[in-house]
Amino acid sequence: MKILKGSLTVLIASSLMISCKQTSNEQTEASTENTKIEQAVSEEIAGTVQKASFQIEGMACAIGCAKVIEKKLVDLDGVQLASVDFETKSAIVEFDDAKQNTESIVKTVETIANGAYSVEELSFTEE
Repeated sequence: MKILKGSLTVLIASSLMISCKQTSNEQTEASTENTKIEQAVSEEIAGTVQKASFQIEGMACAIGCAKVIEKKLVDLDGVQLASVDFETKSAIVEFDDAKQNTESIVKTVETIANGAYSVEELSFTEE
């Protein structure tokens, strides 16, 4: 009787493990399909690439200021490139105008470090 119970327990456990694995594979396939659909939709919504150039006043150092600003800009949705030059106190940002705008970029820079930086001489062009 113990052998029968043990065999039955192993059979049930095996069945559950196999069904869980199949469900996991189905979820992975569904997730992959959703990702493909999201990529297709985002490609359709993509706007034109804009390039914003501006001066940043208030930077005191290359690593603590310029790199922090650059990182915050790169992390914005739709920003493809951000470059901040401490020496010239200038920044160049390339962004998708369907996902980002110059007002948001300026606001991002000016809210870093509790408003220590200001954006001046903003200009932008379409790439």
